Amino acid sequence: MKVIFSPSNNPSFNLAAEQYLLTENEGDFALLYVDEPSVIIGLNQAVVNEVDMDFCIENGIRVFRRLSGGGAVFHDEGNLNYCFISDKTEHPLGTDFLTPIIEVLASMHLPVTLGKRRDLWMEGYKVSGTASHVSKNRELHHGTLLYDTDLAMLQRVLSPSHPNFIAKASKSVPSPVKNLRSYLLENGLSAPLANDFFAIFSQKLLACFGLDALSSLTKEDIARIEAIRVEKFVRREWNYRM
Repeated sequence: MKVIFSPSNNPSFNLAAEQYLLTENEGDFALLYVDEPSVIIGLNQAVVNEVDMDFCIENGIRVFRRLSGGGAVFHDEGNLNYCFISDKTEHPLGTDFLTPIIEVLASMHLPVTLGKRRDLWMEGYKVSGTASHVSKNRELHHGTLLYDTDLAMLQRVLSPSHPNFIAKASKSVPSPVKNLRSYLLENGLSAPLANDFFAIFSQKLLACFGLDALSSLTKEDIARIEAIRVEKFVRREWNYRM
């Protein structure tokens, strides 16, 4: 297992990094990353069904399409994204990949529980949604972790003007959400700023896997990821194909 914290806040770079580690590498990876404000829609979703595009354009919030299915999510600097990549397991659509996330959060006084849709909840609020992509020999599971996200912005950008415009597209399933930092503050617990929390989280995840240090992307890795980003994840034909 290699645990990597992406050097980039560019959503298209991080989506390309996921594809690169999945399709052009062997072994197990845990990729952590933080994106600039953006909307990431599922593989089979229609942008117009999920996003208030006028608002996004006015506020410089870009929309990207990921490899996996599932619903639309909002990313910003208060949201930590995790992605586990490995060779295909016996139960590729199970929930085992969430075990280290649950354990790390528990060690940080955040008692999350597993939900019915392979998501994480705490006190009646969803704090992490997940999605998966399974190929012939490899599998990818990724999710969001709401720590100190701008929830007002999340609600605004994910309030489409035409939610049923394209009937055949997959629809998001809305849920009540809450930031993990709010829970810490409400309970008088240490509530570090987002970057500090993410650093602590990454170190605890390393310990969970019995590792001493984060791994880094090489110059060659970054060059190939950048090529995938340009070839696919910034292209309108990919992001707005529905």
